[in-house]
Amino acid sequence: MNLSFRKIAKLTLVLVYLVIIAGAVVRMTGSGMGCPDWPKCFGYYIPPTNAEVLEWRPQREFEKGQVIIVDETLQIAQSNFTTLGQYNSANWKPYTKHDYAIFNVWHTWIEYINRLLGALAGLFTLILAVYSIRYWKTDKSVTILSWLTVLGMGFQAWLGATVVYSVLAPVKITVHMVMALLIVAFLLVIIFRVKPNKKSQKTFLPLNYLFVAVLLLTLIQIILGTQVRQFVDEQVKIVGENSKDLWLLEPNLQFYIHRSLSILVLAANVFLWFTIKAKKLYFPKINWVLVLIGLEIITGISMYYIDFPFGSQPAHLVLASLLFGVQFYLILETINVKGSLKTS
Repeated sequence: MNLSFRKIAKLTLVLVYLVIIAGAVVRMTGSGMGCPDWPKCFGYYIPPTNAEVLEWRPQREFEKGQVIIVDETLQIAQSNFTTLGQYNSANWKPYTKHDYAIFNVWHTWIEYINRLLGALAGLFTLILAVYSIRYWKTDKSVTILSWLTVLGMGFQAWLGATVVYSVLAPVKITVHMVMALLIVAFLLVIIFRVKPNKKSQKTFLPLNYLFVAVLLLTLIQIILGTQVRQFVDEQVKIVGENSKDLWLLEPNLQFYIHRSLSILVLAANVFLWFTIKAKKLYFPKINWVLVLIGLEIITGISMYYIDFPFGSQPAHLVLASLLFGVQFYLILETINVKGSLKTS
């Protein structure tokens, strides 16, 4: 039972990371408003593939809730009807959540795929939660965390709707990202707790606190990174998508803090690596931490000095979320100890 449940938990974790990747692609391509309504997309469960679907035409059948674009506004069908020879505003009501009314087929389908992955991840969290009831007598925390994950996914879906309604408000995008990392943390705890034959080992007590400290540094970096990304998005609107050399020509304060803090993150994790090796402790995932930080720095440098090569922005975000996951799991491993080495 443990192995089957753990496989479901791992698959759910993979799906959550796929949603994070899809979200990063949405940000890179500027597709966040590709579906201006929620949970449907232009009033359809499967969005249109051409602009004609969103145009009013005579002798055309519409269903309640379907959307058209009229004079740069979204109009929603109030009932099922067939259009006559002239446009009748009485059949429609304006969409009032925001005033964004642009259709771009690529943006629409990129955002739609992002939503589909989110729905699939949500479905698997529900399956995981139902399955976790079997653990109620043996480990209540597994069941509780599984249902908290479901609630977290529901809250995340609601956040996604508010991000759309706010036309991509920066603060809401940041909260959306942090919530995704919290869901990752829940799933990692579940995966760790049902791991068969966990090997206990001694650890170096100050190491536990260092792991927590570097994880907090990573989280701060991610939050700062979302703010820097918002600044870049604003510059894109000002100078255009083809002027990548101007996006960070005059960076904001958050950029300099983000860049400087990366040196501290690297130094702290290198110190952790040397400490683990010197004390002959078995935490092999620390090697992955250094690899991810190295790749993270490379993508960051490439964005600044090579003018945002294709894929560098989503890669930077995804690497950061993977780094968070590995560091968090290392903390879980340090908790599972028999004793502590002396500090001297």
